[in-house]
Amino acid sequence: MNIAEKIYGKIEKHAMKICFVLAVVLAVLITTAVCQRTDAAEQTALQTHLAQEVLRFHVLANSDSDEDQELKLQVRDAVLAYMQENMPEENSADAVKDWIRAHIDEIEDASLSVIAENGADYPVSAAVTTCWFPDKSYGDVTFPAGNYEALRIEIGEARGHNWWCVLYPGLCFMDTVNAVVPDEGKEQLKNVLTEEEYSRITADTDFKISWFFWQK
Repeated sequence: MNIAEKIYGKIEKHAMKICFVLAVVLAVLITTAVCQRTDAAEQTALQTHLAQEVLRFHVLANSDSDEDQELKLQVRDAVLAYMQENMPEENSADAVKDWIRAHIDEIEDASLSVIAENGADYPVSAAVTTCWFPDKSYGDVTFPAGNYEALRIEIGEARGHNWWCVLYPGLCFMDTVNAVVPDEGKEQLKNVLTEEEYSRITADTDFKISWFFWQK
């Protein structure tokens, strides 16, 4: 074998190695892309199903002033207290939405009473409407980003930082200390989600949960 043949042989072997590596890399990229598309589709399906089974709560302050932010929290508390006292125990998000729509005037009145007690005269608008929410964790349950129906309360110009929680099942975010998820809320979610769906929304976070509704 002459020198040229030896050189050609080495080049050929090197080229085969490169081709093999490229084939492996291409296979990995294709597999990753397929998995990502599949995961995205599953996440979208999960969010769509979850949105049908929950009702969220969204309160927007008039502004970011300390007074308006504190007023926002007082309105939140007043509305939750009104619902806790007057709303019967319901077993679906649709039933909760129907009750809220039938009592939307009373919810606005409860909000306006708190505002007046604090010496302000902001208008209040309350409605069950569809809102976009980012990824949000409540205790060890994470809700993926997407559109959800929510009881939305706008105070005044509604330009301040907002506050949100989940009205049904009753997982309401309070602060960022000692995450605790009530068993009642978890069980309600387990009853309406598949085992796989429930496992996908379970995560560790630093949020504290308060069970507002139907404590006798």
